[in-house]
Amino acid sequence: MNTRESTTPSSPARTLADPDTPFAVVDVHTVRRNVARLRDRADRLAVTLRPHVKTAKSLDVAALLHSGTPYPVTVSTLAEAEAFADGGYTDITYAVGIDPHKLPRVVALLRRGVALRVLLDSAEQASCVAEASRQAGIPVPAQIEIDCDGHRGGLKPDDPALLTIGRVLHDAGCLDGVLTHAGESYFAYTAEEQRLAAKNERDTAVAAAERLRAAGLPVNVVSVGSTPTAHAAEDLTGVTELRAGNYVFFDLVMAGLGVCRAEDIALSVVVTVIGHRPECGWIMTDGGWMAMSRDRGTAAQPQDQGYGLVTDLAGHLVPGLVMSAASQEHGTLTARDGAALPDLPVGTRLRILPNHACATAAQHRGYHIVDGSRPGGPAPAIEAFWERVTGW
Repeated sequence: MNTRESTTPSSPARTLADPDTPFAVVDVHTVRRNVARLRDRADRLAVTLRPHVKTAKSLDVAALLHSGTPYPVTVSTLAEAEAFADGGYTDITYAVGIDPHKLPRVVALLRRGVALRVLLDSAEQASCVAEASRQAGIPVPAQIEIDCDGHRGGLKPDDPALLTIGRVLHDAGCLDGVLTHAGESYFAYTAEEQRLAAKNERDTAVAAAERLRAAGLPVNVVSVGSTPTAHAAEDLTGVTELRAGNYVFFDLVMAGLGVCRAEDIALSVVVTVIGHRPECGWIMTDGGWMAMSRDRGTAAQPQDQGYGLVTDLAGHLVPGLVMSAASQEHGTLTARDGAALPDLPVGTRLRILPNHACATAAQHRGYHIVDGSRPGGPAPAIEAFWERVTGW
């Protein structure tokens, strides 16, 4: 484990029964299993895996991905890029459209020897990147964002602006490649839909790369990925790297899509029962949306999981119990599907599995680490506390 322990050898062993609630928990055994699953798949598909660290935002969690050796990563903020650079990572893609005001921070990282790529989808951004490169005397590697499904930003492969942007970047020595993200795959509810989303993601990115190359513009990187498509892709010919982030923790949205099982969800939040409203069928906890986030990503799925499913401290699902409502610091648990409301006295501790791991993790400054592979009692031992990167 990491040296930043939440306990010391001379102190009594701490368990999930000890810290004040609510707090975030990560099962390191589950993380390792999730990581191995996608790493093996990327190896079979013969592509580089570039994990997106935006979910965990933790150097300690990232160290589990490749046995502690720095490797290519994707980030969603420059704060992440700076923190991971401090941690020895030198191959980083900043996969959010670049704000020209942030280019001095990008150049500062490049001067440190970090290969930091930026993302853009407009001629204005390309011109700003080219100008920043000329002023700094150092190329700012840039990837052109490609829109494969209309989910967010990016250019269609046949957009005339693609070649214009490519030339501006190439002339400045900045053109690095193309990148796309199949955001609509989060609404692909069958294995076949996910397979088709993965194929479309690949085909769109490769088409954009081929169009640039046909115009004499070199494309070194063809980057694709989302957690659903990364687990559904069957052929990544023409692609150089695969990105995904949620898979490290997984969550109820991914379980609802069939990408994972509930038992694959590595992140949970420990809460305490603080009251009962028997006339309403409610059990009240001290974990509201400030602990879980407002994300209700499963509401659009066939099975709405409210604000999260409930387990005991050992991680076993409590049948039929769901966190159905939340205010700022209160969570409401109710029974569904004809289940009886369990007898949970005031003071009972529970774990809530999140809808969206990225959003729930963001509510906490770090993770209490447990290891589900080790035998233990009803309250697993806390082995470490791992901090998160915050800010932008």
